[in-house]
Amino acid sequence: MRSDQMKKGVTRAPHRSLFKAMGYTDEELSRPIIGVASSANEVIPGHVHLDKVVEAVKAGIRMAGGTPMTFATIGICDGIAMGHQGMKYSLGSRELIADSVEVMAMAYPFDGLVLVPNCDKIIPGMMMAAARLNIPAIVVSGGPMLTGECCGQTIDLISVFEAVGKVSAGDFTDEELKQYEDAACPGAGSCSGMFTANSMNALTEALGLALPGNGTIPAVMAARLRLAKTSGMQIMRLVAENITPDKILTKAAFLNAVTVDMAFGGSTNTSLHLPAIAHEAGITLPLDTFQEVSNRTPHLCNMSPGGPHHIQDLDSAGGIYALMNTLHQRHLIETEALTVSGKPIGADLERHPVTNPEIIRPFASPYHPTGGLAILRGNLAPNGSVVKQSAVAPSMRKHRGPARVFDSEEAAVDAILGGKILKGDVVVIRYEGPRGGPGMREMLAPTSAIAGMGLDKDVALLTDGRFSGGTRGAAVGHISPEAAQKGPIAIVQDGDEIEVDIDNNRLTLLLPDEMINARLAAWKPLPPKIQTGYMARYARMVQSADTGAVFEK
Repeated sequence: MRSDQMKKGVTRAPHRSLFKAMGYTDEELSRPIIGVASSANEVIPGHVHLDKVVEAVKAGIRMAGGTPMTFATIGICDGIAMGHQGMKYSLGSRELIADSVEVMAMAYPFDGLVLVPNCDKIIPGMMMAAARLNIPAIVVSGGPMLTGECCGQTIDLISVFEAVGKVSAGDFTDEELKQYEDAACPGAGSCSGMFTANSMNALTEALGLALPGNGTIPAVMAARLRLAKTSGMQIMRLVAENITPDKILTKAAFLNAVTVDMAFGGSTNTSLHLPAIAHEAGITLPLDTFQEVSNRTPHLCNMSPGGPHHIQDLDSAGGIYALMNTLHQRHLIETEALTVSGKPIGADLERHPVTNPEIIRPFASPYHPTGGLAILRGNLAPNGSVVKQSAVAPSMRKHRGPARVFDSEEAAVDAILGGKILKGDVVVIRYEGPRGGPGMREMLAPTSAIAGMGLDKDVALLTDGRFSGGTRGAAVGHISPEAAQKGPIAIVQDGDEIEVDIDNNRLTLLLPDEMINARLAAWKPLPPKIQTGYMARYARMVQSADTGAVFEK
């Protein structure tokens, strides 16, 4: 066993003595030792209950003959970090989480790993570590939050963000906002729409790193604890059969994940995280792959924020495996891809039929004929950009208007809430990329303000930063190269005409090449916004969004 390095033989008597100081017995030390990476904390609603999930995992490990040892990772709630300096640290935390799991699993040579995340950067960070370490691993998440109810309506966190814009527009009172604030998030779990956390949790199933139900069983259900126990038991089988992530995280697995992502209309952030996980697995997953898969994959689930359904609805309709069962009918799933069940993914699909064809539509009546995301290129985004096209109004799929340029999110939000953005405008927010931000902040505040003020069918928003999975409207992010790397977005000026053409995958600054080149030649970078600490180091090492914002070699 791998753990013998720290516990077996005469020379390891001091090591065993230290384990015994923590109460471990000789019998426990003789068993396979399983590291349980827990991101439980009291600052994220999606993680506040993970201590109970971890205990269920540990019970499963013990039932199957293993010894669990828990260690902690950091975690950031993007919703609470949103709109202030804290959001600069969110994407960068992904690398810290991956590094911390790696460090623990190398310092303590565990025989296997159970990864227990639940929110935006923690999920991909842990999966990146699993790919990097390549020891048997399984993911079991905390599950989604239930929706809230207020004034006869089903609401979620995004409802509150958009209500802020409604207050500014005079369509909502402070009292109505308070009612939404109190009701939108009724308890533990990752926010209830197909936002980044739930998109990534769902994709753990498509990638094969989690058992069926991991992405959709609500946090408060007993089925979540049963899944945790089963996952704890299953890691022992993975250890016994030496089923490692390199056997699961194949090119076929990533194609399955992108296909499922397109079918359920996931967060644009999946185009950051899936390439980053693939990078750790030694696989290249370029943005063009997302577009190729989108072209052949219909959008079958209309999830919040673009539609009316939530994760609990998807779970009751059969979950991710039911969606994959539907996709398999058109041969869109690579059925031979291995999963942590120990079987090919195709072996389990027929056991998961769709129980509500309105939540998971058949091919005959998709919500849209192509996938949830689209990749736009052009002279404004030579290396690509990403838009959640399933959440864009039909009237905004092609839009041309004058640029309103801002060098920070805060300046843009002030202008939007101050009524300075007019119908037809193209809001450009730059110097918010991985390097220029630094940290590539999510921009739910400006997109929600635009939607709340009733401008989401009239105004486009472009950025080298990124968007929350809760964003809707013509919001194009991840523009690469970013402004801090002398991308063309750096030289856009107020009044320049910009055309967004989603149907033709184009993002165009309507200026002659000679003028663009002259402006780029005269461009001078802004000084770094953070000059000390971790994010200063991060800014020096991180690459552009089209790479998945991974570190340079």
